[in-house]
Amino acid sequence: MKVRSREREEMVEFTDQVQEKLKESGLREGVVVLYVQHTTAGLTVNENADPDVPRDMLHALRTLIPQHGMGFRHGEENSDAHIKTSLVGTSVTVPFKDGKLLLGRWQGIFLCEFDGGRERQVIMILR
Repeated sequence: MKVRSREREEMVEFTDQVQEKLKESGLREGVVVLYVQHTTAGLTVNENADPDVPRDMLHALRTLIPQHGMGFRHGEENSDAHIKTSLVGTSVTVPFKDGKLLLGRWQGIFLCEFDGGRERQVIMILR
């Protein structure tokens, strides 16, 4: 599936897309494995009720690993994005039952964009 970001750093919730693909599959119980095929974007499950949570997460990551001023040598000026991706990770696994994702009440699935905006490819495997 494709997930689009608009900002250089952004958390894009795409839980509904995952749930729709799961529904289309007809599977009732198992796990969803999501994997982003990029070195400057990650995936996470986190709170989707308060937009301050994603903002705070991005602020903390920007503070810990700023884009400039750390003496990075990578010529594309996106070493910070590579480091943030390694910290966040590139995959998540979510169980499902009765055709529904078993996320907590306030949880959502997010693409963590660190070098956007652009379209990202997320692989979804159901087992």
